Amino acid sequence: MKQKKTVRNQARKDSPGGKTAIKSEKKTEGNSFFSWLLVLAFLGAWLSVGVMWFDLVDYNSVVGLTEKPVMVASPENPLGEKDSLPGENREFTTEESRTANQISPESPPATQPVPTSVSTPESITETTEFTEEPSVESKEEKEAKKKKPKLLNKFDKTIKSEINAAEKLRKKGKIEESLRAFEALVQKFPQSPRCRYGKAQAEDDLAEKKRSNEMLLKAVNSYREVAELPDVPPDLVKATLKRCADRQQFLGRTKGSLATLEKLVQIFPEDISLKNDLGVAHLLLGDNKGAKRIYEEVLARAPHDGFAKVHYGFILKSENMIAESIPYLREGLETGEPGTDDGRFYFHLGDALQRTGDKSAYDWYEAGHRRGHFASVWQRSLYNVPGLRARPWWTAEETGYTALVKMLERNWLTIRDEALSVLDSNSGQFLPEDENLRETGDWGQFTLWQQGRKVAASCRYVPKTCGLLERYTEATSCKRGQIKFSVMQAGTHVWPHTGPTNCRLRMHLGLVIPSKGCRIRCTNQTREWEEGKVLIFDDSFEHEVWQEAESFRLIFIVDVWHPELTQLQRQTLSPI
Repeated sequence: MKQKKTVRNQARKDSPGGKTAIKSEKKTEGNSFFSWLLVLAFLGAWLSVGVMWFDLVDYNSVVGLTEKPVMVASPENPLGEKDSLPGENREFTTEESRTANQISPESPPATQPVPTSVSTPESITETTEFTEEPSVESKEEKEAKKKKPKLLNKFDKTIKSEINAAEKLRKKGKIEESLRAFEALVQKFPQSPRCRYGKAQAEDDLAEKKRSNEMLLKAVNSYREVAELPDVPPDLVKATLKRCADRQQFLGRTKGSLATLEKLVQIFPEDISLKNDLGVAHLLLGDNKGAKRIYEEVLARAPHDGFAKVHYGFILKSENMIAESIPYLREGLETGEPGTDDGRFYFHLGDALQRTGDKSAYDWYEAGHRRGHFASVWQRSLYNVPGLRARPWWTAEETGYTALVKMLERNWLTIRDEALSVLDSNSGQFLPEDENLRETGDWGQFTLWQQGRKVAASCRYVPKTCGLLERYTEATSCKRGQIKFSVMQAGTHVWPHTGPTNCRLRMHLGLVIPSKGCRIRCTNQTREWEEGKVLIFDDSFEHEVWQEAESFRLIFIVDVWHPELTQLQRQTLSPI
């Protein structure tokens, strides 16, 4: 109302005879001539208001880029520790599934994707600012205006009022009505890029509202169609293809997203941010070599680009170039540029520093904790449910899983003998640890359950062990853990590290334990295994292992859900 009043008063002053009419009200109220002028002035003012009211949005004026809230999808094929984005079909699911697309600190760095959150292409939000009177613009304001995307071509400017009406419905949340309006406009003006872009945005919004992959695929196709039309403003091409790539990535169509980003880079070769996004797309495909090439090109042109530095440092660390990765990760984080303030980069920088013996690692862990990425300096898991009881060591009574613990300890000889039969058979069932956690030595694992799924081929070798575990769903349904045998040869040292999530606890049943030389540290407490006994700890806290005995050490690892998780959480949390 205040805006209308301002416009009305200004129009009244500026209209023909307006000032005279105002004076006449004070001096010659009875004069009919001035009364008529007053009527005309009011009429002119309301006509001005009417024009402003129905021509609400100037689509050449954009106040900023805002990312839409994105629900991360969970594919039908559960996500693995080594492949965070498998498959081509994704579905809208709960907010907790957001963790599915993030890097697992426990996963092999060479195959870890970089989080999509650091490089998600953004959608454009448009608005209009009404000004009461012309003002002198500052240099900064002029520069900002120059940078605002231009989304209308010459033809679209002639139908701006029709576009505005459809867009107004979308902004008010009347998405179905907006989509129908834009579909009608596309039918009427098939060569209009802005109409088709509005249709794509409405489909995008409706897909999120209805949690529909089918509708989202329509939006992707509509975005693609926009860029293929003639006479599309460059800013609209960029906005459209960036959003298209983002939605393709969400759907698990990572190769399609990569192709779209490659097209963007070809069209806008000077845009460093697009090359950075392209590098992320390569990483999401597990193509570290391609990503490395992209970030080398970026750093050659922009040597201080923080986003490129942290990602390049991450790639170097994945190649086990630990010392070389440190300056890139550190300098990239120090820039504070968008996309650098992410827990994974603090995690990997600290880890690299620890492996080189640099005590400043804990300064970076502390910085990550202050930034809210880690629960504490010790507990550095990244995929967490807030509020769960956090302590490094647990007793069976504290977990509530006393029946499981008693069963394991009562049957430890049966479990041990089956494990030894596999170990002695040279069948190749014990696979080398491949998560780059060892400084020295030999460490093999034989997995029976992975991400809550039974590995039937493995259970054929140890049927009694698997049969004993079947009824303990706190372990067999734990989608964020494993059940496996672990054999560690003499001379093995496992670097300090943390697991990926606070949603599980880890049980170690001692099977073959040398009398001296085997120990595990969790935070600042060090313990030793005993044959036939279960140790329980939270592996989201930093832990480290030494095997300095003269013979091998064999244990049985059973991950269980954190006891404070609800049944609904256990069902809906994404696998890790």
